[in-house]
Amino acid sequence: MINLLLFPIILPFLFAIILLFFKENIKVQRSLTCIGLLISLVAALFLVAKVKADGVQAITLGSWPAPFGISMVSDMLSALLVTTTILITLFVVLYSFTAIGEERERYFYYPAILFMITGINGAFTTGDIFNMFVFFEVLLIASYLLIVLGGEKKQLRESIKYILVNVISSALFVITVAYLYSVVGTLNMADISVKIAEIGQPGIITVIAVLFLIVFGVKGSLFPLYFWLPGSYAAPPIPVLALFGALLTKVGIYAIIRTYTLFFVHDIGFTHGLLSALALLTIVAGCIGALAYFDVKHIIIYNIVIAVGVILFGAAQMNEAGLTGAVFYLVHDMLIKGALFLLIGIIVYVTGTSNLRKMGGLMKTHAPLGWMYLIAAFGLAGIPPLSGFVGKLLIVKGAFEGGNVFGSIIILASSLVVLLSVIRIFIYAFWGDPTTVELPTTNRRTYRKMMMPAVALVILSVLYGVGSEWLIPYMTDATDVLLQPSIYIDAVLKE
Repeated sequence: MINLLLFPIILPFLFAIILLFFKENIKVQRSLTCIGLLISLVAALFLVAKVKADGVQAITLGSWPAPFGISMVSDMLSALLVTTTILITLFVVLYSFTAIGEERERYFYYPAILFMITGINGAFTTGDIFNMFVFFEVLLIASYLLIVLGGEKKQLRESIKYILVNVISSALFVITVAYLYSVVGTLNMADISVKIAEIGQPGIITVIAVLFLIVFGVKGSLFPLYFWLPGSYAAPPIPVLALFGALLTKVGIYAIIRTYTLFFVHDIGFTHGLLSALALLTIVAGCIGALAYFDVKHIIIYNIVIAVGVILFGAAQMNEAGLTGAVFYLVHDMLIKGALFLLIGIIVYVTGTSNLRKMGGLMKTHAPLGWMYLIAAFGLAGIPPLSGFVGKLLIVKGAFEGGNVFGSIIILASSLVVLLSVIRIFIYAFWGDPTTVELPTTNRRTYRKMMMPAVALVILSVLYGVGSEWLIPYMTDATDVLLQPSIYIDAVLKE
């Protein structure tokens, strides 16, 4: 038994509560938020090392043995996602010092971020399906505050849609968990897997699998349930958009991958075939959206939708190459989306608009921004040796091994569409004659401060791609648990 896996959940929660007492003191809020995230990051890195050395870590709370107590479980997949989440949040917080505005900072901006991280890390770590619902609600409640922070008309309009969709999906989540409990009589995820294996996944379990796909598909933006995402994500300020785009949809993706590799593995011809088909439709829908808009925010937001389809298509193959690619691409997408949204925020700050048609010539006035954006854009499109290439290559390999040649073609074609969409931003915003006047000295200082965390994330994403040879063993450990649920089950029930 080890409590280390609880630290990335408890520490942000503890610091969020402390911050509530310093509402008006922005300097204290900034300092405590950074300290809390740094300590959490250290704990998460230790957790990754512990899981690598000793395998899956599990603890059952309340002095009850599993499956009766609430289990928290950290395998390599959840440990990597928790670490990446804290890392991205730290850079977004540093970016927020100059990008969010003091008015928003005073209205519980940093506590909301830390509460949201508590929910995200809890969802990645929990070994109890009802507890997953609880952590989903924690992160959603915090996100409700972040999406309306500032009270602009567009934010309020889009937040209504965002809240309604999530309230309905949360109600369906509870109903689905109740159905599952009525059939298997347990909420512990390892025990659910054992019980379903004993009864051989009858038709009612397949129905429950589809209901879970709907619930998590809403939260992860799977076709056709992504309709709420573009407008809702484009409404809040850029730092909030970066957090949402890099982290929130990944919780839904993780939940689908976890349940579809742990629970619903006895009728993969139907369940995973459906997941594969919806993933391909998600890619196509995202490609259409990415090409249809001339707004920089919407173009990158629709690239989130494309990435959701790519990751879930890899997971649906249920072979080593496909799942390893999905895990690798999942972490890549968190890093690269965080970097791209921060860079997009700087472009909008410099030009004063998100409309591509009103931009131009930034390469002459802001060359470092142009080069950083170009590197991030190539990484997103999967140009070797950047991080997007390795994950997508493994997913395509897994699709070929699974006999899904058509899906492989869709994945490869989507890479060209992604490249076209992000290069279009580069051509419109950075080429041609400058359309903006030179920034005053104070704004130049702000620009440089905003660039630092964005550049750091771009460099991190490059290292993630270049260093893939050293990272693959970690991805393989994550894949082994997904392909062999007995590793996860033994770790939890033995604990």
